[in-house]
Amino acid sequence: MKAIQTRPHRGLDGLTLVDLPDPGEPGPDAIRVRVHATSLNFHDLGVVTGRLPAVDRRIPMADGAGVVEAVGSEVTEFKPGDHVVSTFFPTWLDGEATLAGFATTPGDGIDGFAREVVVAPATSFTRAPAGWSHAAAATLTTAGVTAWRALVVNGGLKVGDSVLVLGTGGVSIFALQIARAMGATVIATSSSDQKLERLRAMGAAHVINYRQDENWGDRVRDLTGGAGVDHVVEVGGPGTLAQSIKAARVGGHISLIGVLTGMAGDVPTAILMARQQRLQGLIVGSRRHQLDLIRGIDAVHGHPVIDRSFPLAELADAFRLQESGGHFGKIVVEY
Repeated sequence: MKAIQTRPHRGLDGLTLVDLPDPGEPGPDAIRVRVHATSLNFHDLGVVTGRLPAVDRRIPMADGAGVVEAVGSEVTEFKPGDHVVSTFFPTWLDGEATLAGFATTPGDGIDGFAREVVVAPATSFTRAPAGWSHAAAATLTTAGVTAWRALVVNGGLKVGDSVLVLGTGGVSIFALQIARAMGATVIATSSSDQKLERLRAMGAAHVINYRQDENWGDRVRDLTGGAGVDHVVEVGGPGTLAQSIKAARVGGHISLIGVLTGMAGDVPTAILMARQQRLQGLIVGSRRHQLDLIRGIDAVHGHPVIDRSFPLAELADAFRLQESGGHFGKIVVEY
């Protein structure tokens, strides 16, 4: 089968298309999946560039969607022909988080989905949303579940709430869509006026160019009558967190998801404490979170925003587009 393997010391130029042995038939509790799509995330970029430690010749990519070709004798949830999508933490099925790293995450601690065939425990997958393409389904594993957990599971999002999303990456776009589907008001930021218009067209009530207004936290407060938003989907990290704390209301919820601006920095703890806000870090979610998200998608007939698709052999070029920051929504790879 065709697959991509990493050479972390060579970065994107080290991504190599190889032929590997077929993984064979599934064991009693496993399924065999013909993979047709994956999607790019910041975590995947860290692995393939070597910024995150990973073994040499790792098959990258946490997200995978495809068709079940065979099931083990003890598997009852799936049958051949079912469309499925992978989970980020294959061993975290339900309940509170107990994982603090990526040892079980496909494309990092174990081989991922940049390959044509995968054999894995059936609990490593869920069904895909009804009627979705493989490319669309592949956007859910990381970005979709992260946005869902941030707003719905951890944040307790409800009708009438206000949500701030930063930028136009996969998590932020999913968060906008989830918030709007659940009756919340969205404020969105970007450095591109063109992207801001697209965000407005998707339902953002207010948009802010953060390069033109560096104190965008104060601007968010102004737009909410001085109160601040109920929820912030914080994907920037240390370079944006201070403004996000300004932007959130007293008692507001800030989901710390990304580190796009770096891995370490100062936190204005006095303001966070004075405003009695809840700052909660999270990494994606459980299989149960993914099942609940898909049930919601099926109910509202939602669909992801896909910027561009690449073939498997051009995975490095897909990552170069991601690095440039020119995309809006998700970048996918189909094969």
